[in-house]
Amino acid sequence: MITAIVPAAGMSTRMGQNKLLLTFQGKPLIGHAVDTLLASAVDEVIVVLGHDAGKLREKLTGKQVRFVDNPSYREGLSTSVRAGINAVSAHAVGIMIYLADQPLLEPEEVNSLIRAFAEARNAHKNIVVPVYHGQRGNPVIVDVSYKEAILDVVGETGCRRVIKRNPDRVLVVEMETDHAIRDVDTMEEYERLVTGAR
Repeated sequence: MITAIVPAAGMSTRMGQNKLLLTFQGKPLIGHAVDTLLASAVDEVIVVLGHDAGKLREKLTGKQVRFVDNPSYREGLSTSVRAGINAVSAHAVGIMIYLADQPLLEPEEVNSLIRAFAEARNAHKNIVVPVYHGQRGNPVIVDVSYKEAILDVVGETGCRRVIKRNPDRVLVVEMETDHAIRDVDTMEEYERLVTGAR
């Protein structure tokens, strides 16, 4: 069972407004993230809310997700990851950290990472990281055995420290598109996304 955690509690300070409510192709970014996951082979989707929780929850009305509140969202991304980790089903074998500002990702690209995670065990690896032309991207999938290590992380990092400390357990997956490295942190990046510019 693969559980996807979608940290959606942040304040988007670099953007100056909540980027997950911005529209791309007729749908808010948070909607793209959840719809992609629901159309993929992910078994469970947990959305972590904090800033603008009511507005985001409204955008996801009727979708098969579990909501988790993160009252400590001002303290960084890791607080949302921890809140999500604490809500993961006991049946999960893998945990995917899925950033909600990557609307170009397709369900099949998510599935390719899930397949890689299943195959990674044969090579004694249990962390899957997508890469495009040498640049590390997201989402990453980690074995549930790293749960406690992730819970110890503080600040803005998600799973970066866990990946850094276990390089021999990482399976790198070369992606065919740049979707795993394209995110939206600034208004300039959002405008490039909307116009189709690189």
